[in-house]
Amino acid sequence: MTTEYEMGDIVFACEDILNEEESAIPGLAPNALLAPAGRRGVVVSYGHAEADPRQSIYLVRFEQGEGEMGPPIGCLPEELTQDEKFAAAALAQD
Repeated sequence: MTTEYEMGDIVFACEDILNEEESAIPGLAPNALLAPAGRRGVVVSYGHAEADPRQSIYLVRFEQGEGEMGPPIGCLPEELTQDEKFAAAALAQD
């Protein structure tokens, strides 16, 4: 498996990341916002989807506020970027 990101890499959410029903985080409402577009996070682990070993999955802890990091969230490569300008523009739209 080739990876786009390594553990410790700083990444940003390309889009709003939601608590999707098929991989929902217990205790959170379906479709709850986990990380808004542009939110900064750090890759803490990576692997692949059980159903499709060719599909990379990254565990990312996104900033929650005042230096706190949220729980690890599984993200697809297309949900992440390292483009700081994109992230800043996405956050400015909120």
